[in-house]
Amino acid sequence: MSLRELWSALHATGRQDDFIGALSAAEIETMLAAWPMAARADQLPPRQARGGDPWSIWLVLGGRGAGKTRTGAQWVRGVALGHEGFASRPVGRIALVGETAADVRDVMIEGVSGLLSVHARAERPVWEPSRRRLEWPNGAIAQVFSAEDPESLRGPQFECAWLDEFAKWRYAEEVFDMLQFGLRLGEQPRQLITTTPRPSQILTRLMAEARTALVRASTYANAENLAPSFIESIVGRYAGTRLGRQELEGEIVADSQDALWSRDMLESCRIDSAPPLARVVVAVDPPASSSGRADRCGVVAAGVDRDGYLYVLEDASLGAARPAKWARAAVALCHKHEADELVAEVNQGGEMVAAVIHEADASILVRQVRATRGKYLRAAPVAQLYEQGRVRHVGAFPALEDEMCAFGPDGLPGRRSPDRLDALVWAITALGLTKRAPEPHVRRV
Repeated sequence: MSLRELWSALHATGRQDDFIGALSAAEIETMLAAWPMAARADQLPPRQARGGDPWSIWLVLGGRGAGKTRTGAQWVRGVALGHEGFASRPVGRIALVGETAADVRDVMIEGVSGLLSVHARAERPVWEPSRRRLEWPNGAIAQVFSAEDPESLRGPQFECAWLDEFAKWRYAEEVFDMLQFGLRLGEQPRQLITTTPRPSQILTRLMAEARTALVRASTYANAENLAPSFIESIVGRYAGTRLGRQELEGEIVADSQDALWSRDMLESCRIDSAPPLARVVVAVDPPASSSGRADRCGVVAAGVDRDGYLYVLEDASLGAARPAKWARAAVALCHKHEADELVAEVNQGGEMVAAVIHEADASILVRQVRATRGKYLRAAPVAQLYEQGRVRHVGAFPALEDEMCAFGPDGLPGRRSPDRLDALVWAITALGLTKRAPEPHVRRV
């Protein structure tokens, strides 16, 4: 039982005060220092790399406040002291590498989750700032290095290394390369990399290596140790956006070079709410079949105001489903947004598409559309509307936006079907690229 589980059990029975009252100060300190009892599973050393062999790189991609520093400090403590699950024996030479020497000192060593704070008093290392090193009572030594000076790693040798906020380093490639030449002591040199991710070639390469054990940790996983107001305000503002997915979820959110849309383009068109709308449609791109291998069913709601600006209101796409299920989902979205009509692609289902929608609700006005050009040619005019600043996203739609920023002349990577994007293209086309008489009334979402 982990410390978290034990505390939850005691809290549920109202016995937590009795439990703590029965412990001595030394026992409380020992319990708090027992990291495997308190840690989440993603904060403990993995058993193997992605290729199945013992790992040499443990890559922790985490959001802000996810506990990355605590993970790194506790790992260094474990290897320096030779704790079970961390090292078979105490590791004598360790490298601590941060963006700057000040970052190593202020965050990795002296910070609230740093190395000095995670040790019990009797095992705590001595910090010698003038020599830029920590020394444990058992003789283990950790040396401090700045990622601003790759040449400083030329010469020293180590058994282990902790690299913090790696994605921020200006000379990441050079520093990483120099460190590899120095990791030459012991039976199996290892390194832990903790970072909030950013798109970079070296990070992408390390993620794909067979010797890497990749772990992800979101800000939400550590919510109990963060201020409630932080979670409420930051998550409410950034959840689902490119910045939020990077800084909260620990995701690498990158663009495809030949994609029709870019992340910056979509971030610039994001708003909190739509104005009064003159017209609203729901577009549906039905799957070719309802089998487990079928494509997703794209279902997107969008609207247009009296000035011709377009607003993406909701992405309600769903996985492969039988016709009755996706028809009910599309109809429900129509009612939710009081849509004027439902636009449905009928290339795969013909008249059946309209029939199954009318079975769900006979009052829904269905406009059947048929694709006569390829997906890229149909999507390009819609992307041009985005470039002109005529389209807004009311909120964030991570899955839809991922398709948009990956869709190029050859489609999506892996030949996946862009079902969400198809539905978006039909909706925007119906509202902004199809001539029709102006609506006499104004609607509100």
